[in-house]
Amino acid sequence: MSYCLTTQTPVGLIAIHGGLSITKITWAARPTINNTAELRKGRDQVTAYFAGTLRRFDLCLKPSGTKFQQAVWNRVLLIPYGTTSTYGEVAKKLRTSARAVGRACATNPIPLLIPCHRVLSKNGALTGYSGGGGLQTKEYLLTFEQNSTMHST
Repeated sequence: MSYCLTTQTPVGLIAIHGGLSITKITWAARPTINNTAELRKGRDQVTAYFAGTLRRFDLCLKPSGTKFQQAVWNRVLLIPYGTTSTYGEVAKKLRTSARAVGRACATNPIPLLIPCHRVLSKNGALTGYSGGGGLQTKEYLLTFEQNSTMHST
């Protein structure tokens, strides 16, 4: 059974989906409260992230995807808060192409928690984002993380 809990964020109303684990994040049109302990933990950590007090999520994530997509998403989880990588750098670690990494990022069902917003093109351009608001949201998240990193040092 899948549950859903929404929370308001600076990038819109997001819905955290799942049960014993988090399986998906979507941008929602209206609030929903139908939750589990893991979803409440997810909401609390998302709130702390946007408050600038949390830099690494500690949640049980179970995104649905192929073995390759899972490998890309697991690699993206290693990109530290406030930093970026390129599709090519991620691809090199996985011995695949930058285009394949881009396709996997585009299908990321748990944007924000799996931080594909930290992956850029080789020239630093923003090239897509699976979360609500697309590139505008990606740009906001990158700026938010870089600004909070600068203010905490």
